[in-house]
Amino acid sequence: MSVPNAEPSQNGDIRSIDTSCAFSAIEECDFSRLLNRSRPLNMERQRSCDERSLHELSIALSPQPPSRTAEYSSRMIDHMEYSFSPGRRSGFNTPRSHIACEPHPMVAEAWEALRRSLVHFRGQPVGTIAALDNSEEELNYDQVFVRDFVPSALAFLMNGEPEIVKNFLLKTLRLQSWEKKIDRFQLGEGVMPASFKVLHDPVRNSETLMADFGESAIGRVAPVDSGFWWIILLRAYTKSTGDASLAELPECQKGMRLILSLCLSEGFDTFPTLLCADGCCMIDRRMGVYGYPIEIQALFFMALRCALLLLKQDDEGKEVVERIVKRLHALSFHMRSYYWLDLKQLNDIYRYKTEEYSHTAVNKFNVIPDSLPEWIFDFMPTRGGYFIGNVSPARMDFRWFCMGNCIAILSSLATPEQSIAIMDLIESRWEELVGEMPLKVCYPAIESHEWRIVTGCDPKNTRWSYHNGGSWPVLLWLLTAACIKTGRPQIARRAIELAETRLLKDYWPEYYDGKLGRYIGKQARKFQTWSIAGYLVAKMMLEDPSHLGMISLEEDKQMKPLLRRSNSWAF
Repeated sequence: MSVPNAEPSQNGDIRSIDTSCAFSAIEECDFSRLLNRSRPLNMERQRSCDERSLHELSIALSPQPPSRTAEYSSRMIDHMEYSFSPGRRSGFNTPRSHIACEPHPMVAEAWEALRRSLVHFRGQPVGTIAALDNSEEELNYDQVFVRDFVPSALAFLMNGEPEIVKNFLLKTLRLQSWEKKIDRFQLGEGVMPASFKVLHDPVRNSETLMADFGESAIGRVAPVDSGFWWIILLRAYTKSTGDASLAELPECQKGMRLILSLCLSEGFDTFPTLLCADGCCMIDRRMGVYGYPIEIQALFFMALRCALLLLKQDDEGKEVVERIVKRLHALSFHMRSYYWLDLKQLNDIYRYKTEEYSHTAVNKFNVIPDSLPEWIFDFMPTRGGYFIGNVSPARMDFRWFCMGNCIAILSSLATPEQSIAIMDLIESRWEELVGEMPLKVCYPAIESHEWRIVTGCDPKNTRWSYHNGGSWPVLLWLLTAACIKTGRPQIARRAIELAETRLLKDYWPEYYDGKLGRYIGKQARKFQTWSIAGYLVAKMMLEDPSHLGMISLEEDKQMKPLLRRSNSWAF
């Protein structure tokens, strides 16, 4: 592997790199208007990245409340004002809750633990390690993971400490330019590392970075989500600081284009969703999420929207922007149409006919009704719905995946009505999805013969453990953000209070086991950094909902023409 010099330049920046859904109609953002507008990224440094005309950006955060259903509008927390303010509080300019009280004692402990996890490279903080637990073999828990660092980065941004986030973005961008080979096969140029480690040479008194692009990972799977999280975090940094100079760097512009070129390439696929292998995201073990997993599709959608806000429409960026706009149209329609499940749609699938041919087919993916799992009929409430885990020919994965559904809300992949339905489902199925420790990474667990086939008898993914129905405290921040956006802060508050009864005294475990999340995970590391950071981000967002602006994207109702359903659409 060729390892280029990662030393920053004098000014701190890196040098140039060589290298319904059940509803009567679905509305769609008119992303195409963006193409007819000049949209220079250069702006006053006291303006947030999204503080631009709605006619300049088709998907910017609207300064005024968009038209919503009466139910959705009535639930907005503390009468949120959608206005912009300079500097760090860009986004939801919401006053602190009137019920705010003294910080919980856990907050100080969490900050102390988070700072202990900091990793430095040549005197600069560049990330946080995955876990500080030294009781067992470290494996790769002593590395800085891109996906794991996101909640840490958000915590530092919310606390007014953006420098570490900037350093992290630049260092991982530098690593992207490395030659990436696994068993003589070269990966795409835009692939971001899953993680990196700082190597100290005491003899030469030097430090180098060593990245993992999947060649050392369990299962040897390259991360698909790392590039998406990098773009989302770049937008969060720009939104939080109001400083677009980082995103304007030629290196950052190129980095985004390289990531997107991997995802927007044309091929044999007839779907706008992204084809992925098992283990390419947070579910990093074989769990039957191969194909088109909801987590990747939601992150893909959000990264595309963030890239629209950050990419310059110069000679190199204009073509990418055009491709993004086209994909967003197709992706939003596909996801809202075929991934959405509620009681009405479940009943429609239950009555599907099979072996239908031609464009008039209702059962487009030839799903056999007998493949419906028994648990889904009791799990689906009268009110509520969610995006299922996967859709591909003859296969629908009906499992609930927390991250994909929360990201769908935050990115506005979910319509306002669908966002409400997801929250209704969480409330209706509290015991199953939250239990005694938030929050189930997926539901339900797979077991018995199915577990043997799907997981390959993975002993770490036994039922109700790890990724197979385990409870992950890091998901608190995603749940809290989704709750605030939908005007349901009481759900987040209840979940946080549950976590506060155990997280500290259990030494911040990575995950919990059992149907209710009652037991510390059998192989869970203690002092897991994203468990710590996820709690801090949830607490800070609940105290000051204006923080939501850096991680949430609002629908642009002014540019959403009515999208008519085709005759062959399943609804």
